[in-house]
Parts: sequence; structure tokens; C-alpha cells
Amino acid sequence: MFVIPAAVVAVASAAPKPNAVSRTWELDFTFHDPQRITLTLPGDDTTSTYWYVVYTVTNNTGRNVDFYPTFNVTTNRLTVIEAGYDISPFVNDTIRTRHKGVHPFSVDPMKMYGPLLQGEDNARTSIIVFREFDTDIDQFTLYISGLSGEIDRVRNPRFDRKAGASPENPMFFHLRKTLEIRYDVPGDDVTRLTAEPIRGKQKWVMR
Repeated sequence: MFVIPAAVVAVASAAPKPNAVSRTWELDFTFHDPQRITLTLPGDDTTSTYWYVVYTVTNNTGRNVDFYPTFNVTTNRLTVIEAGYDISPFVNDTIRTRHKGVHPFSVDPMKMYGPLLQGEDNARTSIIVFREFDTDIDQFTLYISGLSGEIDRVRNPRFDRKAGASPENPMFFHLRKTLEIRYDVPGDDVTRLTAEPIRGKQKWVMR
């Protein structure tokens, strides 16, 4: 979990928009809205809460593509939570078992990476799992990259020429076409702990 650097916020606000008609491959993505699950891990006396999303990705692009997705949540406090960070295999297995009746062929998140063959018969279903984030937030945004081959490059507005280009001081940022899904968490500080998030605006962005 971390806070978005100011330079990244500046780039995001000035980022180019995706093409209205995709000029490259784009996968079909279906999903269930985020849900919570509270578990006691083996060998642990305390409980932990997680958010997760069940999703299916299908390749109807007309060619085989490599699927290397990234998932993260950004709260309205600009805290970023990476999917899969510090998630026990026990948590993944428990969630997949919970939905086995509807998604009997769901695979482990790590097995989603790699070539994705064409057609409905080769569609894959898995889960996105996050550790519980700030309990006092009332909005968060889910970002999903890797569903499209569209990329762009923008100059870093805070690039320091005197320091020279480096991973900490890049001259350019490479942006990927990313699915942005916003959610509101209704209620007050107490009821938000169990409230179901309400899906808001959904759109493609370059990020």
C-alpha cells in the first residue's frame, strides 16, 4: 500500500485519451463487483478482511495475445493498493472454493499470466484480491491494465535534465489503455464496514 507520487498525479491529469475505436487488440472482460471476505489464516488467532473481484477474460480479437494484467485500487485519499500483495494462497483457494458452484474452472491468479488463445472455449476465470484498505473512505477506483495492446508515451513534466534520466527520474512515462471503474461506499464510518460498494462511472483511460 502506498500513496501516489505527485509527479504521477500530474501525468495522469494530463494523460492522452484512448482512441475511440481501438487500433489494436482488446480483450473482453466481465466481472462481479467487489466483495469482502473475512478469514482466519491457518496458525493465526486474528481475522483479516479482504476485498476481491471475480472476473472472466475472453480473447475474441482474431489472434492469440499475451495476457499480463495489473490490478490496483486507488482510494479517494490517494492510497494505492496492489492486487495480490501479501495475500496467502489460503485466501485465494478459499475465495475460489466459495464461487466454485458458478465458476468451477476458476484458476489461481498467478496462472492467468501468459498466452491467451482465441475463442470462448479458451476464456479464463480467476480472482483479484486486495487486503482491506482504508475503512473510513467513501470512494475507490479499480484500475485494470493488460486488456488492450494500446500504449502511449508522455513526457515527465518534472523531469530533471541536470540529474539525467534514471528509474527515479524518467524522461517519459509509458501509459497503457486501462479500464477505470469507480465505486461509492455508502453509509457512515460504522456501516461502511459492511456496506456493498455501488458501481459508478466506468471508462477507458490511459494510465
